[in-house]
Amino acid sequence: MILTEIDHVAIAVRDLEAAIKYYQDAFGATVDHREVVESDGVEEALLKVAESYVQLLTPTNPDSPVAKAIEKRGEGLHHIGYRVNNCAEALASMIAAGATPIDKAPRPGSRGTTVAFIHPKGSFGTLIELVQE
Repeated sequence: MILTEIDHVAIAVRDLEAAIKYYQDAFGATVDHREVVESDGVEEALLKVAESYVQLLTPTNPDSPVAKAIEKRGEGLHHIGYRVNNCAEALASMIAAGATPIDKAPRPGSRGTTVAFIHPKGSFGTLIELVQE
């Protein structure tokens, strides 16, 4: 099995502060990690849930993929991040199984991780992020 666990569920939001407050008020959640990822044009807040995260994402510029997703579909579920031991091997395995990669090779992600994205068209409508810690 290449997938070791669910790393995060990413939710695209317009107002990160309001989303954080909602999760704090509704669930008692606290921010475990917060970061601006310039290469993806997002600011994220990670809320720890057991060994996984709820990742709240907001665009930092109008051309980012998250900004375009919110404009097209509104706020809500953006992608699922699956934790893997080796991102390059997982990416190659998914491509061999017919997945359409967005990233041709693994690249740096937030929290010092290595990541690669798989296009929803090749994975039954779900944007997938492979995450190696």
